[in-house]
Amino acid sequence: MKIGAAPKDLASLLAALDPAADLAHRHLWLINLLDWVRGKRDSVPASLERVQLFLDTVAARPDTQQRLQAWWSTLVDQVDITTLLADFGFAPRTALVSEVAERLRTKLLPGSPETIDASELFMLALPSAFDAQWLAALDETQLNRLVGLLAPADAEDTTGGATLWHRALLDAITYCAGQILSTGFAPELRLRMSESAREGQPFHALIRDVESLRVEVLHALRTPDRLNECAQRLRERLEACRAAAATVYAHFEQNGISVGLVFRLRQLRERILRVRELLDCLLSPKPAVTAARLMAHLVMVGQERRSLRALFAANSSLLAAKVAERSAETGEHYITRTGAEYRSMLRKAAGGGALMAFTTMAKFGLYALALSAFWGGFMAGINYAVSFVLIQLLHFTVATKQPAMTAPAMAAKLKELGTGDAVESFVDEITHLVRSQVAAVLGNVLVVFPAVLALATAIALTTGAPAISEKQAEHVFESLHLLGPSLFFAAFTGVLLFASSIIAGWTENWFVLHRLDSAMHYNPRITRLLGAERATRWARFLRENLSGFAANISLGFMLGLVPVFAAFFGLGLDVRHVTLSTGQVAAASATLGLQVLHMPAFWWAVASLPFLGALNVSVSFYLAFRLALRAQNVSGVDRSRIYAAIRARLRTAPLSFFKPERSTPTVAA
Repeated sequence: MKIGAAPKDLASLLAALDPAADLAHRHLWLINLLDWVRGKRDSVPASLERVQLFLDTVAARPDTQQRLQAWWSTLVDQVDITTLLADFGFAPRTALVSEVAERLRTKLLPGSPETIDASELFMLALPSAFDAQWLAALDETQLNRLVGLLAPADAEDTTGGATLWHRALLDAITYCAGQILSTGFAPELRLRMSESAREGQPFHALIRDVESLRVEVLHALRTPDRLNECAQRLRERLEACRAAAATVYAHFEQNGISVGLVFRLRQLRERILRVRELLDCLLSPKPAVTAARLMAHLVMVGQERRSLRALFAANSSLLAAKVAERSAETGEHYITRTGAEYRSMLRKAAGGGALMAFTTMAKFGLYALALSAFWGGFMAGINYAVSFVLIQLLHFTVATKQPAMTAPAMAAKLKELGTGDAVESFVDEITHLVRSQVAAVLGNVLVVFPAVLALATAIALTTGAPAISEKQAEHVFESLHLLGPSLFFAAFTGVLLFASSIIAGWTENWFVLHRLDSAMHYNPRITRLLGAERATRWARFLRENLSGFAANISLGFMLGLVPVFAAFFGLGLDVRHVTLSTGQVAAASATLGLQVLHMPAFWWAVASLPFLGALNVSVSFYLAFRLALRAQNVSGVDRSRIYAAIRARLRTAPLSFFKPERSTPTVAA
C-alpha cells in the first residue's frame, strides 16, 4: 500500500529527535510522531504500515536508535505513568459538580505539552478514537520490536526481578486500592450498604491483599503458585467490595436516589474494574500486547472523558428511572377502566374547569393592572399555581397534567408484552387511557366555557362595563387563530407540562432521600412546636401531596414566567393551554355578544381549540413515554403487533376510545 510522502516526513521527524531538548519540545516530537502514524485517520492498515516503517528505519540507524532510547529514558524519568494508569478517566474529586467543571475545562481550554502529567500528555498525543483502533491492531512482533528499540536495557530490577512497567502497574494498583478504600469507608455509602455487607467488612483487608501481591511480584525468589494465589485473593476481595457497594442500590429503591451518590458508586465500580485490568497486565505472559490493549482502552476512556452528555446520562439514569416509577404509580390513578371511574373523571374534570374559569378572569384582571413584564408574569404564575394547587386539594383535575403521569405507567406495561393476550391487554390500556384523557379534556372545556361566560356577564352587569375591552377580545381571537403560531405554542406548552412532571418526581425523590417525612414525624423540635399528632398528620400529608404541589407550582410559574424570559431574549415564545384558551375565548365572546357568531376570527379560534388540546396532551405524553422507556430499559418491543391490534380495535369497537362499555350483569347459574 502506498504511503505517499511518509518516508520524507519520517526522515524529518527522526532528524528532529533531540533527547536533550526541553520538556515541551520532547513531548511535541511524540505528538508529531503519533500524528504521522495515524495519517488521515481513515485506514488502520496504513497506520500499521507506518509503524512498521518506523521500526525498520530506526533499527537500520544505530545513532537514531541511541537518540530514541535516550529520549525514552528521559520521558519515563520525568513523566510518571502511574498517574495515567491509576487516575486517567476518573474524577479528581468525588463530586458530580466538580467533574462537570473539570470536563468543561478539558473541552474549552487547550492543553499544553509542557507537562509532567502523563494523563494530560496522553490526551494530547492520542486524542482520536481512531488511535484505539490502530493500537489494538498492533501485533505481538511489532510490539516486542518497539519495546526492544525503546528500552533494550530495561531488564530486571536488581532487587526483585520486576521491570519498570511492573513497578508502575503495582503503584497504580496501590493507588486505586486506596481510592476504593476511602470511598468504601465514606459514611454516606457505608451506612446505605446492607447489614450483611457491612458485617463482612470487605474493604478492610483490601490494602493488605495489595501489599501481599506487591511482595510476591518484587520478591526475587517468588514462585508462580504463590503469585497466582495472591492475585486470586485480590480478585476475590475486589469482587466482595463491588458486591458490597452494589447493595446501596437496593437502599435507593426504598429511600430515594442521590445523583451524587450514584456518581460515587460508579467511580468506585470503575476503579475496581481498572484494578482488574492492571492486574491482568501485571500477570500477563505477553506484557507488550496487554499494555497496547490497555492503552487502546484508555484512548476510549479519554473520548468519554470529554463528553458531558455521557456523564449526565450515566449518572442520572437511576434518578430518571425513579422519577418514572413514581410518576407511573401516580399515573395509574388517572386511567379509568370502568363506567364509575369514567363518570368520576368527568366530575373531577368539571370541577377543574369551574375553578379554571376564575383563573381566566383573574388573568384578565392582572392585565388591567398594567404591571411590568416580569411582575406581570410573576403574578400570572402565582395565579396559575394557586389555581392548580386548589384543584389538587379539592381532588379535581386538569386534563393536560395527566399525560406526563400516565405515560410512565403505559411504558411499564410494555415490559409485560410477550403473548397475543398481552398485546390485547395493552391495547385495552390504550383505550382506557385515551378515553380517560378525552373525558378530562371535555370535562374541563365544556365547563370552563359557560362558567367564564357566566362570570363575565355577572361582572358586566355589576360594573356596567364588559369584563374585558373589545380590543382585548379581538386580540384573543387573533392570538388563537388556527393558522397562526398557536399550534407551535401549544406544543411548547406540552414541553412545560412534561417538565413539571420531572420537577415533581425529582422533588418527591429528594423528600424521600432526605427522610423529611420521618424528620417531621419524630424530630423533637417539630413535635414540640406542632404536637405529636399534628406533626404526624403533616408528615403524612406532605408525603402524599408534595409531588402534586411541586408539579402544580412549577407549572404555574413556568406558564407565567417562561414567555416573559423568552421575550427578554427575543425568542417570541408563548404558551397555549387548552383550558385557559377556551376560557379566554369565552370571555372575549361575552364582551362582543351574539355578533361574535358572525366573526370568522371567532370560528378560527374555536377551530384551534381541539388542536391545542391534542398538542398539549400528545407532546407531554410523548416526552414522558420516551423518558420512561429509557429509564425502565424497555426495548425490543414489536411495534407492528401493537399497531395492528390498535387498528383492529378501531375497526371493531371505535367508541371504546371515547366512552366505557356497559358492563353486562352476570346471571347466576
